[in-house]
Amino acid sequence: MLLIHCPYCDETLPESEFAYAGEAHINRPADPSALSDEEWRDYLFIRTNARGPHYERWRHIHGCGRFFNAVRDTVSDRFLMTYEAGEARPDLTVKEAAE
Repeated sequence: MLLIHCPYCDETLPESEFAYAGEAHINRPADPSALSDEEWRDYLFIRTNARGPHYERWRHIHGCGRFFNAVRDTVSDRFLMTYEAGEARPDLTVKEAAE
């Protein structure tokens, strides 16, 4: 069972309390009508699918109902950290160097 920390409730709870909401830090195009079909397809469907640390968006559906971001290692399926939506994407190289 995955345990996820909600940065708003400050509680660590089972994954069943949460809903995955896709990759984090995806910027919507300023003028979608100016994009080609291929660019629009890439925005909608193409994601990094990285091996290792992956930035994700989650929602605490059975709690505060708020969206937040998480960094999850896709190899170990372990959550490395969570942080509030709107915060800058953390630099994991600085965090790893401190440990």
